[in-house]
Amino acid sequence: MRDTVTLTGMVLISAPSGDFDRRLVLLTKERGRITAFSHGARKPGNSLMAASRPFSFGNFTLYEGKTAYNLQSAQIINYFDELSGDMELTCYGSYFLETADYFAQENVDETELLKLVYQSLRALLNGAIPNKLVRRIFELKTMVINGEYTELPPMAVSDSCQYGWEYVVCSPVESLYKFILKEEVLKEFERAVEHSRRRYIHHEFKSLEILETITS
Repeated sequence: MRDTVTLTGMVLISAPSGDFDRRLVLLTKERGRITAFSHGARKPGNSLMAASRPFSFGNFTLYEGKTAYNLQSAQIINYFDELSGDMELTCYGSYFLETADYFAQENVDETELLKLVYQSLRALLNGAIPNKLVRRIFELKTMVINGEYTELPPMAVSDSCQYGWEYVVCSPVESLYKFILKEEVLKEFERAVEHSRRRYIHHEFKSLEILETITS
């Protein structure tokens, strides 16, 4: 029997493969971004069907093949089903997953990025702060995790905006979504994060194009 490994992670991408399988991209705490095949997951009633959907977060037991992992079983902690009931939330969530897929690396500890995606999805569903603020906090903290940011905003801003920026840069992921900004300060914060995003992230995200279309 082949050795198995259990990894904590989230499904970022789920695509059809062959007649009945799915090809998954998982963001895992222990081994970063990995590819895994979920055999039979497209067959009705298959035990892996639900665990092979994007946003599924939990513990995945896999065995390693020659070029990819194969999913044996999963214990899902959170499916984030509520996202699918709201088009805007789905678009925000999809953007977070696509961003994580872009930044995550193989065979590295991605604990912080995984926690950021998880907490950001929870913040969307919580509704305590505006979705557009959740997005900008997520973007800024992603740049912080990847070492592509400035300690202070890249332009002159109000003290309140600077405080928000410094809070996101310095706070642990678990404490990120505990503040709101007045509308005028939020607009400053958005401009500052967008300036940095365009400077440091040289990639066009398809999900972001869709998100900006429906929220414009």
